[in-house]
Amino acid sequence: MSKKIKIFSPATVANVACGFDVMGFALNSPGDEVSMEKNASGKIILQDDTPYGLPLEPEKNATAVALQSMLDAIRSRQGFTVTFLKKIMPGSGVGSSAASSAAGVFGANELLGRPYTRKELVQFAMQGEKAASGSAHADNVAPALMGGFTLVRSYSPLDVIPVPSPEIYATVIHPQIEVRTSDSRKILRQEVPIKKAVEQWGNVAGLVAGLFTNDYDLIGRSLHDVIVEPVRALLIPEFYTIKQAALDAGALGCSISGSGPSIFALSRNEKIAQKVAQAMQDGFNKVGIENHVFVSQINKEGVRIVG
Repeated sequence: MSKKIKIFSPATVANVACGFDVMGFALNSPGDEVSMEKNASGKIILQDDTPYGLPLEPEKNATAVALQSMLDAIRSRQGFTVTFLKKIMPGSGVGSSAASSAAGVFGANELLGRPYTRKELVQFAMQGEKAASGSAHADNVAPALMGGFTLVRSYSPLDVIPVPSPEIYATVIHPQIEVRTSDSRKILRQEVPIKKAVEQWGNVAGLVAGLFTNDYDLIGRSLHDVIVEPVRALLIPEFYTIKQAALDAGALGCSISGSGPSIFALSRNEKIAQKVAQAMQDGFNKVGIENHVFVSQINKEGVRIVG
């Protein structure tokens, strides 16, 4: 059995417009690269080779919290040394803490002989999300671990469903501002009018149906968020201008990635996705907001060993 492995854990887009806290999908890039090995100390030792100054106290680090929850469940005192080699920028809205949490539990599971399935690891990775944002949500960690699109049908008990999808490309643009997940959750309204709730339910059902049936038009009609996006859009300069530019360039739909500030769009093929990327980037460049943009197919494997 291996004593040391290197892991790639993908970035993810959560919510997917209408699916707040229940839908997400994985990207081929960017992602975290993490090295994990067993140690004899009985402790989780963290090392950071990234430029982000990650917390190295185990109780404050999402990876360590997730990993410890898994070790507690199997009553293991095995120690691990975790080295962060590459890191998704924290606060970028593409599942930075989720990628770390998924990497930790996946790596330990591999080194311990796979006592859990990928789906079963979601419950532990959620604890890392709770440490990072105050909420144990699974819409990022589920696709990071399982790949593709995922739907969290229930949190109690946890019930995560993989959702098949046609060939589809994501364009994600990250304006160089930071929006903390914990802050973006605080501004959400705690009560929703029944009329808006019904509209949102219909869109979630339409999105899932469109993915299952390869119906691009239905996917596009369903990528519409009437509850969360209108509130979080206030935190992202030029959001509606960028969204309209993406739609005008041919995107099926466009919305906020997770808690933001990244914005994602879905397209039928790579050619359209690249056109959408240029349109979104031009929109931010016109107002002097620095940004990074990338185009990715949907990652249908999830976290994986790369060395």
